[in-house]
Order: sequence, then C-alpha cells, then structure tokens
Amino acid sequence: MQFADRLAPLQQNVFADIDRAKARVKASGLPIIDLSLGSSDLPTSPVILETIAESLQDPSTHGYLLFNGTQAFREAAAQRYERRFGIAIDPETEVLPLIGSQEGTAHLPLAVLNPGDYALLLDPGYPSHAGGVHLAGGNIYPMPISVETNFLPVFKDIPQDVLKQSRMMVLSYPHNPTSAIATLSFFQEAVQFCQDHNLVLVHDFPYVDLYFGTDPMPSVLQADLSKSCSIELFTLSKSYNMGGFRIGYAIGNPELIQALRQIKATVDFNQYRGILDAASLALTGPQDSVRHTVETFRDRSATFVKAMAAIGWPVAMPDAAMYIWAKIPDCVGERYSQQSMKFCIDLMEATGVIASPGVGFGGAGEGYVRFALVCAPDVLQIAVDRIGKFLSQI
Repeated sequence: MQFADRLAPLQQNVFADIDRAKARVKASGLPIIDLSLGSSDLPTSPVILETIAESLQDPSTHGYLLFNGTQAFREAAAQRYERRFGIAIDPETEVLPLIGSQEGTAHLPLAVLNPGDYALLLDPGYPSHAGGVHLAGGNIYPMPISVETNFLPVFKDIPQDVLKQSRMMVLSYPHNPTSAIATLSFFQEAVQFCQDHNLVLVHDFPYVDLYFGTDPMPSVLQADLSKSCSIELFTLSKSYNMGGFRIGYAIGNPELIQALRQIKATVDFNQYRGILDAASLALTGPQDSVRHTVETFRDRSATFVKAMAAIGWPVAMPDAAMYIWAKIPDCVGERYSQQSMKFCIDLMEATGVIASPGVGFGGAGEGYVRFALVCAPDVLQIAVDRIGKFLSQI
C-alpha cells in the first residue's frame, strides 16, 4: 500500500516513543507520576458542567452546528477579548470557533502556504506548529531561542533568502515549553517585521490567563491595532480546565479568519452546542475559577523549584504557564548532557517519574527536560525526591 509523501515528516514522534516506554513501565507495576503532558488535573467548574448537562435534555442541540449557530459563542469570545484588551472585535468577521487552538495552528498553514513556502517557527516550540506546516507541504525555518535571548527570537538573524520565500511566522507567549513571556514592545517589533516582509503573524495564546506577575500578558493585536497581518488563537483548555471538551477560537484579521473558516468547513462542523453554550458562560461569567487555577500553578511552581534546589538541580521560577524548563544538570556528565530522550526514559524506568525530553520540542531543546506541574504539591515533592535519588545513583 502506498501513502502520501506528506506523512514522512510526521513519522518521527518523540512523544510516541515516550508513550510506549510509559506503557512498559506501567506494565512492570512501578507506580508512575506523569509530568509529561500539559493536561490540567484540575476539575472543570461545576457551573460549566451543569450547563452542558442541561443542554443534553434539549433535542434541538443534538444536530450539526454550522457557523451561524455559533453566533452566541462568537459574541462571548469578542466580549471577553474587548473586556480584557480594550480592542473592538466584530464577532461576525473576526472570530472563528476552533476545536482547540491546535486546530488553528494545524489548519492555518493550509490557507497560507503553498508547497515550498517557508514558515518561521520557534525552536524549541510546540510540536503541532510544525505538523501543520508539514501537512501544507511547507518548509520550516527554526528560529532558535535560548536563555541568552530571554527565549525570544532574533529577527535580524533570519537569512534574507529564507525571508523571500516565507509566508508566515508563528509565535506563542507565554511559551510552551520554556514558560517564557514576551512584552508588548516585542510584539510591536514582530508586527513591524511581518509587515515589512509580507508575513502572516500567528500568535498561539493558550496561556493568556496563566501568568504569575501583576502585569497581564499582552495580545499581539495590541501591537497590530488595524489587524493588518495578525491572528491570535485561544483555548479554554488551560484557563477553564476544559481540555477534553476541545473548545477554542481565533480572533484577528478578517481575511485570515475567512481563509481558516474555508479550511475548517471542508474538514468538520463545530462542537456540540451545549459545549459552546458552556464556554460562552465561562468566558462572560465570574472568573473566580481562573484565579484559583493561576494560584494553584503558582504554588506548584514554587514547590517544585524549592524541591529541585534541595536535590542540587536548580531551576528558575517561571513567570507563567504550567511548566518547568530544566537544563539537564552538569552532575550527570557526558552521559546525558545532549541526550534528553535517554535521560527521560532512564528516569522513567528507574523512578516512574515521566517528563518530556527537550528534543521533542525542536533541536534547540536538546539538553533540557520539561516537567508539567499537573499533580498536587505533595505528589510533586515525591517526584522530586525520586529524581534526586536517581541523580545520586548515576
């Protein structure tokens, strides 16, 4: 049987390898602590669940849901954005429901790239950003980010011959996997760069609410008030613990929204209406549950950072998100310094603690490990104690 060439770059998947190793460890009976996936362990608000439950009794919600049927949700998304960022949004032309923000990053390249065109992606970065480019037949230029650049790309380092063939840039701050944040001045620089080089600017913004300082995270549209080239992708997975409900949305340039809508129309309809009704309520109602989620991950971050320091593996306190981006410590020597995959598998098999290898997020992620703080503080302490024992035995 012969398959399309576009599947070739999708065959290597570090996280699939980790998942297979996880299955082996589970089968061995070793108790596991899974810190590999950024899937919140916090419960969805009862109010959200009650709204979905009530809708199930209404037969009018059981059919297909087309674009016009999403109007109430689009209005709620626009209202939430305007209240947060002070920028007017047209829910008819500047908002599109998504099956999670990942749908947007996967499908938008199909609307923007021709085969052979380049997309500029962060390295390290979220894997689905690359997957969408591969499916569109595009090429990837990785923009390396590191602690030396505050995990921000340096636009002047992008070669001119690449820029001439580039059609889009994808950013995402607060950043997965590093938890780095960006300022409005950085987004202003990014917008100007994209305008100068006729690039679509895509900002994946799942951690819009998960920041630990006093200053809110900026929206890219605050740097592109005319919405000249930008589109921003949101999800309810992180702020409202609705990952399994697969609900997100895009806001931005009307032409980009329309192009993404055309792609979406050929692939799927929308979610169950009860989910959109509940999401509308989440976006427009009291935000107490969001504040609780932020406080929870701030406390978990502090717990984890303190525990790691105690075992001799110092890591920085993140400014946002739900991850610790940890450089593999010097104490393990040459055995693991540039072998994050081997480090994670050996750690898992020895201790049951599961982390994500940095190389899974791109070549510039090699030498790092990402821990997702998706367990209670006492469990995180146990995980770090196990990690410390593992390091002491190397």
